[in-house]
Order: sequence, then C-alpha cells, then structure tokens
Amino acid sequence: MKEEAIKELLTRGVERIYPNAEFLEAHLKSSEPLSLYLGIDPTGPTLHLGHIIPLLKLAQFQELGHKIILLIGDFTGMIGDPTGKSATRKKLTRDEVLSNAKLYKEQASRIIKFNGENSAVLRYNSEWLGKLTFTEVLELCSNMTHSQAIKRDMFQKRIAEGKDLFLHELLYPLMQGYDSVVMGVDGEIGGNDQTFNMLAGRDLAKKINKKEKFVFATKLLTDSVGGKMGKTEGNMVAITDSPADMFGKVMSWPDSMILIGFELCTRVSLNEIEEIKSALSRGENPKDAKTRLAFEIVALLKGKEDAEKAHSEFAAAFSDGKPKEFVEIKISSAQTLSDALIEKKIVESKTELRRLIADGAITSVATGEKTVESFLKNPPAGEYRIGKHRFIKIVK
Repeated sequence: MKEEAIKELLTRGVERIYPNAEFLEAHLKSSEPLSLYLGIDPTGPTLHLGHIIPLLKLAQFQELGHKIILLIGDFTGMIGDPTGKSATRKKLTRDEVLSNAKLYKEQASRIIKFNGENSAVLRYNSEWLGKLTFTEVLELCSNMTHSQAIKRDMFQKRIAEGKDLFLHELLYPLMQGYDSVVMGVDGEIGGNDQTFNMLAGRDLAKKINKKEKFVFATKLLTDSVGGKMGKTEGNMVAITDSPADMFGKVMSWPDSMILIGFELCTRVSLNEIEEIKSALSRGENPKDAKTRLAFEIVALLKGKEDAEKAHSEFAAAFSDGKPKEFVEIKISSAQTLSDALIEKKIVESKTELRRLIADGAITSVATGEKTVESFLKNPPAGEYRIGKHRFIKIVK
C-alpha cells in the first residue's frame, strides 16, 4: 500500500523533481520522516484552485507520515514575487498582507490537517526576514551572482524591452531561499512557475546548511491556450466562491481541461481517471465527465452536500449544457441596460439590479465571472445569468 502511495506521489501532477525522482524515492522508502513546506504569499484575500494543486501534494506527504509546513509569506508578500510579471508588482503594506492571509489556514485545512496526529505547522516568514540586519542581507547576497539573478526569462524579456528591473525583485529569490535555510527543511513544494525561486533555496541550503534539499515542482492548471488559471489572469476558481459559482465555472472550462482537472484538482484515483480517459476516447459525451469533475472539485472544497445541491441547481437551470431560455437585450445610445431590463420585466427596479450585482448574482455564462458596478454603464455583448433562473443575451 505504501509503495502505491509513493508511486502516485512521485508521478501524479508532477512537472519535475530535483535533483531527481530517484533521490526522493529513496528517502521516502526509508523510515526517517522528511520535513517540507509550501510557501504562499498573501497577495489576495483568498486561496484559489491553483493553490489546491500543491496543497493536495503536501497532503500526500502528510498522509505518509512526513512533517509538513504551510509558510505564509507575510514578508515576501509585501515585496512581491516577480515570477511571470512583465512589470513590477505593486508593493503591499503589512496590514494588507495580514488581512489577505486571514482565511488561509481555514481554507488550507480543507486539504491538510492542522490538528491531531502529525499535524501541519503554520509559520510566517517575517519571523526571520523581518529581523535581518543589513550586514546579514549583504552576506546573503554573496551567495548569488548577478548573472544567476538575471537569467530568468521574464527578467531577460524586461531587459530586452527596456523596462525597469528593480533590485528588490532581484533579491526576491534569495529571500524565499532563505526560508529553507532558517527552517532547515528537507524539501519544498510549489508550482513549476516557482522553480527558479525554489532552486535558489536549494542552492542556499547546500551552501549554508550543507544540506541536499529536494524541490518538487507540480504541474500548473492551464486554460485551452496554455495560460495559467489564477487571480492575475481573471479566470480563477476562488475558495470563497459559492458552490454554485464554483460548479458553473468548472462547467465552463473547455473539454481539453477535463483530464488535467481530474489529475490536479481532485482525489479521484488514477485508475478512475484512466477509465474516464478511455470513455472520452470512445466518443462518450464529455459533459458527463465535466459534470463529475465539477462535482468532485466542489465536494473537495465545500463538502459533498453542497456539491449535490450545486449540481441540482445547475441541472435545473441548464439543458444540454445551455440555458433554457435567453431574453435578448439590445443596448443602444437611447436605452440603458437598466431601462431595458426593467422594460423586459427581467428586474423590477434599478435598486434590485444594483443589489443583484453587489451580491454577485449576475454572471457571465461563458466564464462564470461575476459582473461589477461598471457593467451597468458599458455591458459587453454576451450571455449572462441573473440569479438562478433568468438568462439574458446582450446584443449591440
């Protein structure tokens, strides 16, 4: 049983393991528990589906008896990880960072255990990074060369485009790497977009702690054109989403995301995923598989009862994957959206319409995204759901 669990841990959702999978496998098969961590910078007020991928992997280590740490980057979050950014991140205040992180432990506890036997540990990196003296920072900087720091693709792109590259951004990998040194961990988990930062920590651990730290890079959940699903990209499934919104967003994914969604974002067994893959290759309706995927994701994050309710509501509102009936709303310079919706008796008043937007009850059918106040002034053409049973199609 342990052999199968180790095999799944080393293969499911894995992009790459450093120094190699064999190194980690040997340690997993020994009786000595490993210590490892996942770091999350609180740049937003909620975790999202992208965070669930490494959390599920962290849970696999925990279930095998290893010591896991969830590290909140309350110091690094103020600086801003430059990973994947073509421009400098806006720096956050300490109050903003701590406010963002308020729900992280509760949300992460849906995947990993913070109580009972072998409970996860929660730490904050301001505990050590906030206490470094300038002398210690200079000493830390002596472990990385300029050429090593700027070889990241995004930095090279910025340099080529003549965009600013600030010194604090170059120092970010050292700060993240120092987390590994202070905690003395055996390994680190993160998405493959964090590989450069994690390897910086591996180098520091080797130089300062004389320790061979492993790095576990997971696959990313990407959309149909290879873009990362997340907060910055505007297509994230947030843990704070309602079960119905979460279910609807997953159902809006392209069919190409079904199998990777099962692999990365659920606890459905690999054997079952293979069966789903075979069924799809035989030409079975992908809607059935996607419905199962949406159910499993909502059940994982909200509970089975909420998942069943979200499924029922979705089935009641949609037929063959499409809303039952759209009311066409034509927008012109002579008539506002509010006036058109009142005229068609979709809503009773402008007050009701504003309340629906404030409650997040008006969403795009295509993406599941909630509309905001600006929607009233310049609504994009498209199909929208209002509440549970009202559907409109805006045309211009």
